[in-house]
Amino acid sequence: MELLYMTSIIYSSLCTSLGALPILFIRRMTHRGKDNLLAFTAGVMVAASTYGLIPSAIKLSNVIVLTIGILVGTLFLTILEKSLPHVDLEHRSGAQVPASAYLLMITMILHNLPEGLSVGVSYASEYKDLGPLVSFTIGLQNIPEGFLMALFLVTQGAGRLKAIVYTTLAGFTELLAALFGLAFGEKLAGVVPYGLAFAAGAMLFIVYKELIPESHGDGNERSSTLSFILGLLTMILLTSYLR
Repeated sequence: MELLYMTSIIYSSLCTSLGALPILFIRRMTHRGKDNLLAFTAGVMVAASTYGLIPSAIKLSNVIVLTIGILVGTLFLTILEKSLPHVDLEHRSGAQVPASAYLLMITMILHNLPEGLSVGVSYASEYKDLGPLVSFTIGLQNIPEGFLMALFLVTQGAGRLKAIVYTTLAGFTELLAALFGLAFGEKLAGVVPYGLAFAAGAMLFIVYKELIPESHGDGNERSSTLSFILGLLTMILLTSYLR
C-alpha cells in the first residue's frame, strides 16, 4: 500500500514535467503568438484561482481564512515583485530573463505547495479513496500548467532545456509538499486552506500586474482577450470534467 501511495504521489508531480516536454518541438513564436500565450495563461490562472483554489479554501475553512490567505499572498508577491530586478523586454540581451518570468515561476511553486499538501493530507486521512482521486485530478491539471509555464519561460528568454528544468523543479516542490503532508497528516489539515488562498492571491496578483499588461501592449488586444477567455474556459471545463 505504501508503494501505491508513493507511486501515485510521484505521478502527480511528474505530470508538470511531462507537460513541459512539447516545447522541445516548438521552434518559433511570433510576437502575436506570445501575447496570445500570455493571455491564455492568464485565463488559466484566473480559473484555477476562482474556480479551484478559492472554492476549495472556503469549503475547508471559511471566508475569514480565505481573505487572510489572499491578502497575505498578494502582499508577498508585491514585496517580491519590488525586490526582483526588472528587465526591459524590448532592450534586454539574450542572456537576461525579465522579472515576470521569475515571478511566474515563483507563483507556480507557491501554487504547487498547497496542492502537494492536499495530496499528502488526503492520503493520510481516514478516507482511503480520497488520496488517489485527489492525486489523479491534480496530476492531470498539472500537465497543461507545466506546458504553459515552460512555454512562457521560453518566450521570455529562457532556453528550452532551462525552461524544462525550472518547470521540473516547480513540480518537485509539489512532491516534497505531498511527502510532508503524508508524514504529518491531520496536523497539517488546518494549514491547507490558508495555503490554497495564499496561492490564489499570488496568482491573481501576477495575472493583473504582469500577464494582462504584457499581452495588451503591442496592438493584439482583441486576440489576447479572446485567448484569455479560451484559457479561462479551458481550465473550467478541465476542472469540471475531473471532479
